[in-house]
Amino acid sequence: MSAQVTTAPPVRRADVTGRRRRRRHRLLIPLGLAALLLTTTLVTHAVDQPDPGDRGFLSPVATGDDGGSRLADALRERGVTVQRETDTLRALLAARSPAATLFVPAPALLHPDTVGALDSLPSATRLVLVDPPRRVLAAVGLPMEPAGRRWAAQAVGPDARGLPCPLPELRQLGRVAVGLQRYAVAPGGSAPDRFCFADGLALLPRFPESTVLVGASDPFRNDRIDEWDNRAFATALLGGSGRVVWLDLDGPEPPPTFGNGSSGSPSWSPTPGGSTGNGGPGSGTGDGNPGRPGGNADDGSPGGESDGEDEGDSQAGGSDPPNPLWSAFPSWLWALLAQLAVAALLAALWRARRLGPPTPEPLPVTVRSAETVLGRARLYQRAGARDSVARTLRTAALDRLTPRLHLPPTAPPTDVAAAVAARTGDDPGWTDEVLHGAEPETDQDLLDLARALDRLTRTVAPPATDGPPPAAPQPHRAEGDPR
Repeated sequence: MSAQVTTAPPVRRADVTGRRRRRRHRLLIPLGLAALLLTTTLVTHAVDQPDPGDRGFLSPVATGDDGGSRLADALRERGVTVQRETDTLRALLAARSPAATLFVPAPALLHPDTVGALDSLPSATRLVLVDPPRRVLAAVGLPMEPAGRRWAAQAVGPDARGLPCPLPELRQLGRVAVGLQRYAVAPGGSAPDRFCFADGLALLPRFPESTVLVGASDPFRNDRIDEWDNRAFATALLGGSGRVVWLDLDGPEPPPTFGNGSSGSPSWSPTPGGSTGNGGPGSGTGDGNPGRPGGNADDGSPGGESDGEDEGDSQAGGSDPPNPLWSAFPSWLWALLAQLAVAALLAALWRARRLGPPTPEPLPVTVRSAETVLGRARLYQRAGARDSVARTLRTAALDRLTPRLHLPPTAPPTDVAAAVAARTGDDPGWTDEVLHGAEPETDQDLLDLARALDRLTRTVAPPATDGPPPAAPQPHRAEGDPR
């Protein structure tokens, strides 16, 4: 009669490296998705809103997406003369006579020593500034300030606040993509409330003929001019006088050169506010602002330098224009910080359940040990902590086995496995796998490990009972053993 040999299923060794890799993926995948979203947003914004400092930005000879060659061609088709100038002084002189429209597509590139001369234009000249920064508005003396900026340009209609557009040539247009930068009257300003296109266009009629602030460059660019009514808007705004002086700056303007005008080129006076000598803009001899501090040749102060310096000193001692923190940085930076804050909040919520180990507290009532074990087991199961459960079971089994085998707690695992196998008759390799093997990968592997540890513990260290002694265990033999 042969005894039936029961073979316990072996515990599979887990791939520790693969498990660590899965844990790492749980952290890297959400962060990677957040980084991809931020990158896509920034690239999309950079493509949609080019930098005015880029080469060829709104240049009448640039054929790229950000150039203005298509607008220049459209103006010429309407019989408008387009005169390209790459120097601010020459552009100001060219716009004085005959009447013309001075188009400044990149006011941010103007040098601080020359930007103030824009207010010296004659009354018959229209000045069009595209998305001027706060410093340009303050230097020219325009009682306007930026009132809010969108992430991307919005197509809006000409009516604003229920009132028709103050420019008759723009009243019949449809939607135009100028809703990027809005404008408002500066504190203490007395300019009339003349806005249109949802405050994306501001008209200041008391300055040179009409100074127009346009809040976006989209209607003038090659890639956006055929959208909505952008082409009609740009040509109507610039082509009314029949001649356009186009100030084309490739980059930040260098400081003005100071000369005496003897070489035939216009000389530039260092008068603050942008006044010039030799009959140039702001010299006091023009018809734009005769009261400007330009002086004359008879006062012993050529170009009005001393008067201009006094005025500059008085302006420097006055109150500075408001410069809040959010206007000191580009809008994309604040959008990036907001998205990073949202990503950090989502990561904190995602990891909130693993902030730290549970804190032991005294129970207010006595709970049966079986209920405590069952509740803790359910918590382990919900968290999927099979590795923690396996370590707990193996530690408890070794704490019971080593005293019975007269082994110290620091005994090598191979010695413990050999002593247990000698007592139970099992294979030493299988015993070592049960006591010191890899962590289980599935719940079934964990259940098999618990049963194997229970069998080894009951065989070597049986619990004290009043019943008959347990039956002799059947030896576990390795597979392929002929015995």
